[in-house]
Amino acid sequence: MPSFDIVSEVDLAEADNAVQNVMREVATRYDFKGSKSSVEIKEGVITIHADDDMKLRQMHEILQGNMQKRGIEPGSLDYQKVEQAAGQSVRQQVLLRNGIDKELAKKIVKEIKNGKFKVQAAIQGEELRITGKKRDDLQEVIAFVKGLDIEQPLQFKNFRE
Repeated sequence: MPSFDIVSEVDLAEADNAVQNVMREVATRYDFKGSKSSVEIKEGVITIHADDDMKLRQMHEILQGNMQKRGIEPGSLDYQKVEQAAGQSVRQQVLLRNGIDKELAKKIVKEIKNGKFKVQAAIQGEELRITGKKRDDLQEVIAFVKGLDIEQPLQFKNFRE
C-alpha cells in the first residue's frame, strides 16, 4: 500500500551555518559597532545576547533572514521569553522546532478524517504516517495538509508505492 510520512525537521548543520553568518554580519554592521551582541547555538537552542531591546529586534531580523537563505523557515523558530541580563542587556533563547508535538499531530489527523479521504493516519512518535490504497488519494492529502493553517513548517517524506 502506498504511504508517506509528514515530518517537521530542521537541518542543524544549516542552522549552525546561519548562526555563524549572523555573527559575521553583526561584526561588520555599523549600528552594532562597539556593542556586545552575540548569537550562539548549542544542541538545537540558539541564545541571543543583545545590548538592548532594539538590537535584539534587529538580531531577530538578521537571524530570520539568514535562516531563510539556508532553507529553514521562520516557523521553525520558537522564541522564548526575553530575560534581563546585566544592566540594560537582554538575553533570549530560540528553540528549533524538530518533530510534530502530540497536539498538532492530533489536529492534523482530525482534519484529515474530517476531509473524508480514503486514507489512514497514524501518529508515530514525532511524525505522522499516512497510508492509502491509491497514490492519488495520498497526493490529495498532501495538498490538503499544505492548505491547512499550520504555523510549523511540515515536510512530506518517504513516499512509497
